[in-house]
This record gives sequence, structure tokens and C-alpha cells, in this order.
Amino acid sequence: MKARFEADGDVIVVTGGANGIGRALAGAVAKAGGRAVICDVDERAMAEADAANDLISTRRLDVSDRDAVMKTFAEIENSFGRIDGLVCAAAIQPRNLVHETTPEEWRRVIGINLDGVVWCYQAAIKGMIARRRGSIIAFSSGLAHQGWPEASAYAATKGALIAFVKSAAKEVAKHRVKVNLIAPGVIDTPQYRAANEGADHERWKNSIGVGTPDDVIGPLMFLLSDAASMTASVISRDLAYPARDA
Repeated sequence: MKARFEADGDVIVVTGGANGIGRALAGAVAKAGGRAVICDVDERAMAEADAANDLISTRRLDVSDRDAVMKTFAEIENSFGRIDGLVCAAAIQPRNLVHETTPEEWRRVIGINLDGVVWCYQAAIKGMIARRRGSIIAFSSGLAHQGWPEASAYAATKGALIAFVKSAAKEVAKHRVKVNLIAPGVIDTPQYRAANEGADHERWKNSIGVGTPDDVIGPLMFLLSDAASMTASVISRDLAYPARDA
């Protein structure tokens, strides 16, 4: 059975969308006829994405800055009329031992990975409630359950997001707004490469495998679509089974 998604006229905001999974998703949304709005801090990568497709727009945004999030999302709604979907892919994964992590480093991970999702949710949710339509997706990780050396801050945010999304989803379900999570597994992205050099990469590659951003697009498009009726759910991709033959 082949899945085909139609996003004609839909406006999908993708934070952290300049690279990796977010970049691949923005391309898929545009290919399906939707408007993808990438919010990121990587201006070079955003310029490349913007030039690649007329249906991709970009906004510079640090998601840890609540005032900037509120202002940017208001501008997006003013420009395009609404926000139909929000995919919170912005995250960082610095590697450091817990006892060597400074308060500033800890707060930076929390500010982007956790607070950033909360601020974006707050900025998008009222319009979705008013329209009685919308889908919000956050990213968790297998590290939320199993942990990983030198990744405690990252793992903590991904565990916290499970609790946040499952709670927030139950607040807005009566308004027909979906809030879900995806745990994409180990995916080869710039962030992954920076955090998993050498032995860690070999360990992942030889155990559960390392997938590509395209492997995650189907589940994301499904959760954004009207075909997905679930909320407060986690779609977990635990093994790097390729979405397409090589």
C-alpha cells in the first residue's frame, strides 16, 4: 500500500528545520503542496532551503527566547493566515559529564530542548484551538529511557518532553488538536555526527543501525495528516530499517 500525502494550502512550521530531519520534512511538505516555514539559527542552511523551493520560507529564531518565539509565530500567522502544523525539531546535544557540566551549559540544553518546545506550543496552540484543527509534534529519544554517558542533560529533556506532551495533549484533545511525539531512533544528521564520533558511532551502527532523515518523513507526515487520529502518543522507531531500498 502506497501512502500519498496532500498538504495543499497547509502551513507547517518546523523549528530546527535548516538541517537534518527538519530540512527533509520541509522539503516533503513543499513537495506535497504545503507551505513549510523553517525556524532556525543557521542562516546559511536556511538560505539554501529557501532557494530550493518557493513553498519553503525561513525565519531566524532562537526557540529558547520566549518573546522572540511569540513575535515570530504571530508574524507567520499574519503572513500565511494560520499555522496548521508545528514540528519542534530544534535541539542540541552537547556531550559532558554531569559533574563537569556548568549551570550555563545545563540551562542552555533545557532552554532549547525543553523550554523551546513549550514556548512554541504556547505560540501556536490558541490559533489551533480556535480553528479546531492542528497537529503538534515534538521529538523524544530512546535515551529518555536508557540514558547515555555524557548525555544526561539531553536525555533529561527528552524524558521531560514525554511527560509534557502527554499532559498537554489531554488539555486540548476536546478541541481536536493533536499533540504527539516521535522517537526517530539514531539518524545521521549534523547534530548526531557532532555528538557521536568514533566509538559511539560504531556502536550505534553495529547495533540498532544509523538511519537517514528520509526514514522519518513517513511517520511525521502521517502525524501531521488527518489520517492520524491519535494524540498523547509516542511513535518509536527503534531499529534503522530503511524507508526505501538503496
